[in-house]
Amino acid sequence: MGLRGGLLALFAGLLCACRGYTLRGGSVSWAVSSNDVVEDADLSEEVAPALLVDGAGLWKQAYPASNVLADSAESPGGELVKSEGDDVGQLSSRLFSYRLEKVEKPPGGAPPPPPPHQDTARTARYIAHFSDWGHLATISTQDQIKGLPFGNIFSVSDGPLDNSTGVIYFYVTPMDNSVSDLRSNPYASLTFSEAEGEFCRQMVYDPEDPRCARLTLTGKMVEVAPEELAFAKEAMFSRHPVMAKWPVGHKWFFMKLELVQVWLQDWVGGTSLIPLEDYFTATPY
Repeated sequence: MGLRGGLLALFAGLLCACRGYTLRGGSVSWAVSSNDVVEDADLSEEVAPALLVDGAGLWKQAYPASNVLADSAESPGGELVKSEGDDVGQLSSRLFSYRLEKVEKPPGGAPPPPPPHQDTARTARYIAHFSDWGHLATISTQDQIKGLPFGNIFSVSDGPLDNSTGVIYFYVTPMDNSVSDLRSNPYASLTFSEAEGEFCRQMVYDPEDPRCARLTLTGKMVEVAPEELAFAKEAMFSRHPVMAKWPVGHKWFFMKLELVQVWLQDWVGGTSLIPLEDYFTATPY
């Protein structure tokens, strides 16, 4: 076999002895010990929620309660639930996954084209309805930036795809920095961009191009009243089905934005302040 063949055989033997794996993603690869790999992980709908419970998981790392809520503060559901088990916490710190669900589209498939830019109220309602997420700006209570603006991304819905209300609903946790901000100052601004959809890409509009419409809704964030909870749940879960599986230990609850101002830029030459009555009487379809 020769000296070269012997060296190759020895190197192959060392690789087998280490009993490891090589994970590759794009142009990057890294070695992982077999002890660090979750083999044959069951990601079925029944198991997925267990991977998202409190503990050392991703949600806990992202929003530690000690940094967000004061000792005297209480979440809408009471005290936050502690870890339900170290085994689940260790698993969720390495594995954060769930089965994606298909969301129904409006009749006819994709959303209809946007209204004419001259119809500002309809354009605002169109953007509010067909946007699945937006950028919420609050006044921060975090120590290092207290009193300064703080932006965060939220999944939103103004109703099921076939029932637009113009009222923006949220599904939030007290462990979120933005929710902590709202306890101190409930006023916020929510911004959408038409760049989220396909229209601006098809027209080759830059997101900052005035013809790629942007909408900012400013108002007061309030908790949804009991009589409105059923509709808020339908609005959010029909558009974001995975939310129904998020960990109950994080005390999720529903909020909505009570509007004070509707600001729109959808063309060159200036912006529009849309009267609330015009906004709510318009339809996005």
